[in-house]
Amino acid sequence: MKLSVRTAYALRALMTLAEAPDQALLRIQAIAERQRIPKRFLEQILNELRSAGFVVSRRGVSGGYRLARPGHAITIREIIEHFEPPAAAGSVPNRSSPPATPEEEALADLWHRASAAMLAVFEKETLASLCERAAELRRLRGELMDFVI
Repeated sequence: MKLSVRTAYALRALMTLAEAPDQALLRIQAIAERQRIPKRFLEQILNELRSAGFVVSRRGVSGGYRLARPGHAITIREIIEHFEPPAAAGSVPNRSSPPATPEEEALADLWHRASAAMLAVFEKETLASLCERAAELRRLRGELMDFVI
């Protein structure tokens, strides 16, 4: 499975929001700089995330974005399925006719089992668990987290 750049950026932006102290509002510029995402592209992604109910925003000088729900309540699967077409998110489109050969049937069965396993992993992983893993990696590398609010 290969995720689109849009999905990868959305996941990274959401992780940044999930790691914000006390659900602080983060400005687009701060997220863009931290994740090295082009600001104009990030604006489009955040608007889509807002429309989908993943984030809320506030306008004005003290405005910005924050998660609409706690990070532990947002699964990676729901984020991926929002941005990716069904085949990319792990499901295989239904065929209108049965496989023509035993080899095709065996391959289709393998793909369905692999897809189900992948979707199960995405369902168990949450934004919070992904952030915990990133924090662990930062600690191992001796990196500090820096927020610009």
